Amino acid sequence: MKKKTVSICCFTDGLREYANGPALVAIDVIRATTTVVTAVAMGRECHVAPTLEAAIETAARLPNALLAGELGGDMPAGFEMTNSPAHLASRSDNTRPLVLLSSTGTRLMHEIRDSDSAYVACLRNCRASIDYLADNHDAVVLIGAGTRGEFREEDQMCCAWIADGLIKAGFVPDDLTTLSLVERWRGCPHDAFIVSRSVEYLRRSGQLRDLEFILNHVNDIDFACKVSANQVASLTVPAEV
Repeated sequence: MKKKTVSICCFTDGLREYANGPALVAIDVIRATTTVVTAVAMGRECHVAPTLEAAIETAARLPNALLAGELGGDMPAGFEMTNSPAHLASRSDNTRPLVLLSSTGTRLMHEIRDSDSAYVACLRNCRASIDYLADNHDAVVLIGAGTRGEFREEDQMCCAWIADGLIKAGFVPDDLTTLSLVERWRGCPHDAFIVSRSVEYLRRSGQLRDLEFILNHVNDIDFACKVSANQVASLTVPAEV
């Protein structure tokens, strides 16, 4: 029987070509994939953009689009909000399609969009992603977005948690890096990543509400998310019988 495999890598190290079509999972906990999953959970149509120009073009063809995001930590001119899952969750205009831009996370989602098996995960749908991937794939690559060339702790932890769940479901780590990350983060508390420079950025910029939101919304969503043609949608995970 062919082995089921799981591996972890960082987008800023370069995204290599993968043979045999493994599932590719984009993870950017602070904050792009958390914002995207939150949008989908609210029933909002959700589009991701790799560049400022693409974000503006996408918003122009959608009715009453909500432009959100950041580049280098700054909200571009003409945007209504930054890349904030907490702010998005507080809004009531759910009929407006979201167009999201971020420095790294939405570029990663754009890069994997042409795969038949491209997914988006964060701590909110970590368990649901494990269940869906285990039931539907034999090879999974978990890709942390990375920030300023670093594989940040929050993305390491989320990748490791999903990998650990897949290992428990019968997968084997594809390399020593994956095994090492799983062993580092296995069983750690939800706030173990707060040493990250991403958290320091949220603290320094007065955006700790997003950290509180992330810590208070772990495994509270029961669906996986798939990205196709730069649009993200939910996938129902069948309930256990």
